[in-house]
Amino acid sequence: MQTFSNEELLHKIQENESDSIEFKESLSGDAAEKIRMAICAFANDLPNYEKPGLIFLGVKPDKTIVGLQVTDELLRRLADMKTDGNIVPPPSLTVEKRELHGKEIAVVKVEPSNSPPVRYKGVIHIRTGSRQDIANVQDERILNEKRRYGDRPFDLYPIPFSTISDLNLSLFNNEYLPQSVSREILEQNERVVDEQLAATKMITSVDDPIPTVLGILTLGKSPQDYLYGAYIQFLRIDGNELTDEIIDSEDIRGGISDQIRRLDEKLIGHNRVAVDITSGPVEKRFHDYPLEALQQITRNAIMHRTYEGTNAPVRVTWFNNRIEVLSPGGPYGTISAENFGESGLAEYRNPNLAEAMRTLGFVQRFGVGISISRKLLQTAGHPDLEFEVITNFIRATIYSN
Repeated sequence: MQTFSNEELLHKIQENESDSIEFKESLSGDAAEKIRMAICAFANDLPNYEKPGLIFLGVKPDKTIVGLQVTDELLRRLADMKTDGNIVPPPSLTVEKRELHGKEIAVVKVEPSNSPPVRYKGVIHIRTGSRQDIANVQDERILNEKRRYGDRPFDLYPIPFSTISDLNLSLFNNEYLPQSVSREILEQNERVVDEQLAATKMITSVDDPIPTVLGILTLGKSPQDYLYGAYIQFLRIDGNELTDEIIDSEDIRGGISDQIRRLDEKLIGHNRVAVDITSGPVEKRFHDYPLEALQQITRNAIMHRTYEGTNAPVRVTWFNNRIEVLSPGGPYGTISAENFGESGLAEYRNPNLAEAMRTLGFVQRFGVGISISRKLLQTAGHPDLEFEVITNFIRATIYSN
């Protein structure tokens, strides 16, 4: 990842605004919206520079460095633009405070995406010189071609021997597309179905219409025909050991939406309710576990597991004293056994699946699931969430209270 010295940053500023440089005097007014559009455009890297785009906060459009107070809160607001769920798939960016000519500025560095096109609120933004534009059909084709030959994540690999007939186009047209693409773009009605499938990464390209791993997982009529381990094994055990009696067991199959919804039914069905009528004048009800905490952990397991080179499912095993969630695939990228689960750290083995789960409403923000779960469990009086990080698996254990 490229780093810049102060001298290099000053030289970049003198180059003026361009298709890889943006200036903002402050974060007031509509600046935050414009910065998100620029992040999206730089991640798309339509000119194919294969170099990061830079956003300077504290610099006027005329290249004057006016500076501003770069607080931790300002840096947090800029960093949150990566994970707030508005830009998908999540871009790779860094934020830092620098001092140029004795004045503080903030610098946002955006890396080109290996999974274009990237969208902000359902719109593909690109740069034409210093101007922000919306991609047309030809621009989308160019971005799709970049994806074909780039260093793609596994969720964009084509599935050999599969065809568009393996995809549920009704689900795509009626549920997925309206939520992934802005209404204004859809109303233009310029794109045929193959172009829409390619732009949402469900197929490799218009000229090579083979479903991707993402397409099969999200829209596949029978995903497990191609991805054998892409299912969830649920067990409810009446005891605390695997050898105790099994009172409920199901292999949950189908597409991602079907799996998550069916798993939620299981979690709700087994999450007993206790009623307290003695501690106060109003009846109180308590579940065994906070449902949202269970959803965060299980959905994290589905999103971040490896789908490559394994036939192992995600395993959710509900004992009397705990719930264990076992996810195939160990730490990925910058996440290690040492920093796993730390607040604010996130890496994406399947960035496009993360985008799809956000589109379908199963994820609101990125990188906060573990933190949310820990807070909910603590509030409900549970012991801390426990992780066991193994080379090829990650086990999350949620203890009863």
